[in-house]
Parts: sequence; structure tokens; C-alpha cells
Amino acid sequence: MSDERARLFVALELPEPVRVALVRWRTGATRGIDGLRLVREEDLHVTMCFLGSQTATEIDAIAVACAVLADERAAPLRVGTAIWLPPRRPRVLAVEFDDPDGALASAQSRLSDALGAGGWYRPEKRPFLAHVTVARVRGGARVRAGELEPPPPLTLTGSIVTLFRSRLSPSGARYEGLASVELGDGV
Repeated sequence: MSDERARLFVALELPEPVRVALVRWRTGATRGIDGLRLVREEDLHVTMCFLGSQTATEIDAIAVACAVLADERAAPLRVGTAIWLPPRRPRVLAVEFDDPDGALASAQSRLSDALGAGGWYRPEKRPFLAHVTVARVRGGARVRAGELEPPPPLTLTGSIVTLFRSRLSPSGARYEGLASVELGDGV
């Protein structure tokens, strides 16, 4: 029996046109702000549940638990405001997503329950905040968290949720998709 560990999270994938537009916006919005490490375009996503280090032998069971989302509705979303997290001593620059009918929040809650029941996830006490991290503050850097120009007013339908493995490296994390679930019309 292997005791190999895997750093895992489950995320809503973003369509390529949205990722491209956010990178274009970020390029202008962060000009002149030192100390940021930009997240690669292909890595932009909305984390739904961060599982952390899990035994690699559990990956298949975790993927099965994620399948609970197959009968959830695809989520109509709007790109919201740029935010620094946390606001006082930011570690990331993110963009919020408005979830007008609560479809993504509902899917996240159901996923949280399923993964929590399996012992792979401890549901957070704070409410789910749908957002994409577009830049991280480099270790030791101090960023003055000021107002930024607003991101482009985009709409999208979030429909693919993927279990990812994160491999850490000095140049940043690399993500490997392990299993995906397509959200549908819902019940």
C-alpha cells in the first residue's frame, strides 16, 4: 500500500475567453505594482473546495464523491470586482464572481457536504466567496492594496468542475486535472 500524498482541490474551470480577458485586464491593472507573481492563464479557476494533502490512493474515491455535482445546474456568472485578500495585508489579488441565482454556491455547498462526509474536507465556517486568484504577493513583499480599474463586464456559464492535483515548485504550482464533472440543467 502506497503512502504517496497528493495536494488536491476541486475547482470550477473558466472558459478560455474569460481567462484571456482577465489576463489582459490584469496586465494593465497591476502595471507599476511590484511584488506580484502572476498566475498563469491556464491556471485561472474558481476553487470550490481545497482538500490539501490526501493519500493518493483516495483520489478515485474523491472523484466519485465529486460526481454528486452531475445533477447540479450550470452556474450563470458575472465577473465582479477586483479584491485584495485579505484586505489589510494582502496575499492575493482576486476577481469576484457574481452568482445571481446562487447556482455556484449551491453546487459548492453540496460538494462540501459530499467531501466532508468522506473525511477529505472540513467545510469552512466563512461563506463561500466565488473568486479567481489572478496574482499572488511574493513572500516578504508588501503590496499597497489600493483601488484598481474594474475588470471587464463579462458573463459566463460555469459548467465544468474538476478535481485537480497541485504540484508545488519554485516557479509556482502546476495543476493536473484528474477527473471532471459537467454541470447540467439541474433538478
